[in-house]
Amino acid sequence: MDDRPVFRDVIGVLTSWDDHGLTVVPRSGAPVSFSEHALVAGRPVPPFPARRAPLPPVGALGLQRIAARGWPAVEQEPLGEWTLRASAGFTRRANSVQTLGDPGLPPAEALDAVRRWYGQRGLPAWFEVTEPGSPADLAAELDRLGAAYSPTLVKTAELAPLTKAGSADGRDRVRLARTADADWMSLYRRVTADPAVEEAARAVIHGGPSVWFATVHDSYGCGTEGDGTPPVLAIGRCVIDGPWAGFGAVEVAPWARRRGLASAVMAVLAARAAEEGATGGYLQVEAENSGAITLYDGLGFTTSHTYHYARLPQR
Repeated sequence: MDDRPVFRDVIGVLTSWDDHGLTVVPRSGAPVSFSEHALVAGRPVPPFPARRAPLPPVGALGLQRIAARGWPAVEQEPLGEWTLRASAGFTRRANSVQTLGDPGLPPAEALDAVRRWYGQRGLPAWFEVTEPGSPADLAAELDRLGAAYSPTLVKTAELAPLTKAGSADGRDRVRLARTADADWMSLYRRVTADPAVEEAARAVIHGGPSVWFATVHDSYGCGTEGDGTPPVLAIGRCVIDGPWAGFGAVEVAPWARRRGLASAVMAVLAARAAEEGATGGYLQVEAENSGAITLYDGLGFTTSHTYHYARLPQR
């Protein structure tokens, strides 16, 4: 009888290694966890080469819906074909009404209903206005009520070229995880001291079909924190929804900028998204954020369309 041990390979992303053991997320299927004592050998395996493919066919309306799934609000309620969204004030995207389609009410009544809904939650009434997509008469009614507008660009790019961005050394320093830990959150600039907002933020950023978080620590030990933990140099988030991967929360510590870390974070997230079958990437950036736009344009992103956040004056 053959008493030799039987070994099994697990290929995927190592997302944790602690006193409880190891967890690896394979290319497909559920995460695999096992004891450290069961580990015989391990070696780094590069991602599967990303397949060069054109952008998936989708219009402005489709991309807006995909982006909403990738940044889901804590509270959502339909108003006809519109979607009311609230998340304790955490980001405009998660606290605005998505006005795609017919609200089932005349414009003035629809806006009154939106104002009441947000007023009940102590929030201002924000509208996500997309052309094409939003009702043609919505802008005129918002103008009549004195709404203030903030434009946002939606940019897209093929994933395959993006996986090669940055340097190989920079990409090797990026670590992926399924959850945003304390290190990741420490660099995320939208975190506040309000517990309700922080709770909403964690719910929103972890929502979506398939979410990944990227972190770069200072592995060279240049200025560790007081507890000995290397400081976080860069972070990023990616949510994969079929053929599309949405990028966001790309932040680099002020003392670590101009080292190509943002590009490396984007590349590693893109490579992971490509392994899950995505071929196109999208992101949303405020029109006045010239620094971020320069970065994304340099990575091959081009503007798909522009939408506006419109805020009604409070009564």
